[in-house]
Amino acid sequence: MPVRSAKAQWDGTLKEGKGTMSLGSGAFQGAYSFNSRFESGTGTNPEELIGAAHAGCFSMALSAALGKAGFTPKRVSTSAGVHLEPVEGGFGITAIDLVTEANVPGIDNAKFQEIAEGAKKGCPVSKALAATKINLSAKLVS
Repeated sequence: MPVRSAKAQWDGTLKEGKGTMSLGSGAFQGAYSFNSRFESGTGTNPEELIGAAHAGCFSMALSAALGKAGFTPKRVSTSAGVHLEPVEGGFGITAIDLVTEANVPGIDNAKFQEIAEGAKKGCPVSKALAATKINLSAKLVS
């Protein structure tokens, strides 16, 4: 399996500095700053990128789990809300809210919920973030 990479550079002090983050594939490069992380400034931030990674990984894990169970999803759409909050000793990611909607013909809600919970636990990004509370809201749509 390939090793995926990303890099970041920060120039200056915490509050006045600025940085850039980029993916090794070249698919994304973006600026980040104190304001984009802790306030509502322009640019990205590490938590937003973690959210994108988690939403993407979970959507794929759910699709795979549904397929393994004999169901063919038409669409899986997931958003991730990453909570960065003050904690003892600084800041921490205290929770991630995964909200997914899936169009899966022929499945009942109970089975869908069971498979979605399994996908949440089995998703590699969920495993990497095991110390963080992960909340899941999964909804079937047509």
